[in-house]
Amino acid sequence: MSLESLPKTNYGLSAAAGEETDKFFDTSHLITDIKGRSVRGGAVTITAQGIKFLLQTGSTAALARLLTPSDFGLIAMVSVFTEFVSLFKDLGLSMATIQKKNITHQQVTNLFWINIAMSCFLMFVVAGISPFVALFYGEPRLILITIAIGSTFIFGGLIAQHTALMRRQMRFTALAFVEITSMTAGIAAAIVSALLGLSYWSLVIMLAVRGIVSVYMVWILSPWRPGRPTRSSGVRPMIAFGGSLTASNILYYFTHHADNAIIGYALGSTLLGFYTKAYALLTLPMDQINAPLHNIMMPALSRLQAEPERYRSFYLRALTSVAIVAMPLVVFMFVSANEIVNILLGSQWIAAAATFRYLGPAAFAASIGYAPGWLFISLGRAGLAFRWNILSTPVIIIGFLIGVNWGINGVALSFSITFTILMIFGLIVASHNSPVLFFDIVESVAVPVICSVLAGLGANFVRRFMLDLNVFLRFIACGLVFIFCYFACVMATSAGRHSVRSMLNALSLLRAKPLENII
Repeated sequence: MSLESLPKTNYGLSAAAGEETDKFFDTSHLITDIKGRSVRGGAVTITAQGIKFLLQTGSTAALARLLTPSDFGLIAMVSVFTEFVSLFKDLGLSMATIQKKNITHQQVTNLFWINIAMSCFLMFVVAGISPFVALFYGEPRLILITIAIGSTFIFGGLIAQHTALMRRQMRFTALAFVEITSMTAGIAAAIVSALLGLSYWSLVIMLAVRGIVSVYMVWILSPWRPGRPTRSSGVRPMIAFGGSLTASNILYYFTHHADNAIIGYALGSTLLGFYTKAYALLTLPMDQINAPLHNIMMPALSRLQAEPERYRSFYLRALTSVAIVAMPLVVFMFVSANEIVNILLGSQWIAAAATFRYLGPAAFAASIGYAPGWLFISLGRAGLAFRWNILSTPVIIIGFLIGVNWGINGVALSFSITFTILMIFGLIVASHNSPVLFFDIVESVAVPVICSVLAGLGANFVRRFMLDLNVFLRFIACGLVFIFCYFACVMATSAGRHSVRSMLNALSLLRAKPLENII
């Protein structure tokens, strides 16, 4: 697919910057076919994620053999700080643009310039803290690494509002094309750099090249251009929404990155490299499902917030669909941890397999990890999400501090325990006074939970008799047994058969209109 083959629909927007048209920002035309657009968008996005998964898996296997655990550990050390600072560059304004029912050209223009200003400011902040990052870890190489990674922030600021408008209009094909192209360019640059002996700089180059290509592609495919910033554009409610969302993201960041800081400080870069690689490998398949689905659900649910029954039905169908795919995948990876690590990373990383398993329960809960956020954000309840994260974040961090006394596996186990418990209570909080009841959620995921566990037990039983087989053959055999057990279990229940029929009916919508209609 080339750039020329993607229609650059301008929605009535002329080339003159700042000219506003209702058609460009209006989303009323999406409501009548919201399910069909979501399904077709989901098909495009999942296909793209499949491609990205293959790219990520291939690059992980290649770079794991070209680089050392210490190289990955150095980047992980820096990422603890740079990813935290990067939370401020968007200020939640992209989601504010997606979630708000009605927006104007001038509002988006002002948000664009706020994003740019924050990105530039944070670049200097990161450069300023780089000596302290190096001092914290006792590693002088981190100064230049921190500055280099911080300089990539500007790329996100340049496309934040453009991609928000594209998501608001549900232009998922164009977004997928941007992501695949930029990712491919970044991976290629990293592998070439690693072959040239640039070690950990290869991972920095990958980030920079991916950012540059993303900016180039988005500005070609998005027709919107910002005007001059003005006062009295009515962005204050959007900034308030974005501020609450940013505060929640900051707390979420501590929840999911404090483990890296604690391990890096207490145990060193090599053990941190093993931990981060096990974590990334386990969550990689979930990211291919949950992250893109989140991008589809936010504009769809935001358009339905005034129709409670349609909202509830759409939410539960989507949750069941993701659970019926993601949950068995996590359980199978738990059962086949040794084989997966050996095949993808090589025998030198086999110590990560145990950590991989200890993280399994957290990954199982995280397979529907975006479910509370769908409710919080689409209903405009960012403040409630922030208050919930204030309560939950210290619990997980305390768990990390306790678990590190037993090494990286202790940290992994503590995360699994605390995250799983908090996930349940998070769903209770998010569903309170919403169109969706907590017991609706429990019912919608009951079949995937039970069938995944039973299939995992069956596959693990068979695996014990195949330990002398070649690792590839053992992996394939376990996979076939697992698939058979899971499918048989799902089809043995009426709820499971209904879920499968619903998914097949949804897929029939792909034939109703060509995918090009959602570009």
